[in-house]
Amino acid sequence: MPLPPRRGKPLELRVQRQILWVGSAAAPLRNVSWVEVFRLKPAWGKAGGYFLLLVVVAFLVSTRLDFTDGNGGSPPAVLALFALVVVCAVLLGSRKPVLVVELNSGSRVVLTLPTMDELRAIAGQIMYAIDHPEYEFSAVLEQYNTTNNFGSVVNMNGGRGNTGIKL
Repeated sequence: MPLPPRRGKPLELRVQRQILWVGSAAAPLRNVSWVEVFRLKPAWGKAGGYFLLLVVVAFLVSTRLDFTDGNGGSPPAVLALFALVVVCAVLLGSRKPVLVVELNSGSRVVLTLPTMDELRAIAGQIMYAIDHPEYEFSAVLEQYNTTNNFGSVVNMNGGRGNTGIKL
């Protein structure tokens, strides 16, 4: 029986008759090339860009306030500190534990749960199911998705003539 759904977008991962199901997508277990559990590193470059953008906005807002207000205060320092706090919060929140399942074709599915131990247990179950055809299991995870709001994210490398999903 699967675990109860968690926050975010719940996605059922199950192995049934040597088929790995991730939501409604299916792949034969023999096509799994590797399974890895790790903590995603924050995107420092993206965060640095956001910080610079926020500092520029803070500077522009503070110059506008200086022209209209006339006080000798230091709004740029307060706004820059606020920008730094926002960027640090984004960076600290982006360090998520993830389970990556990659297929022989180079396609990947990235899933997450709050703890590394749960993800390691699921990775172990997938690897055990590869060697034991009779083994079946089911688990509910969260989809780690930063680019797509409509379903599982599968990265396709080297495909030709891919037109994507036509609705």
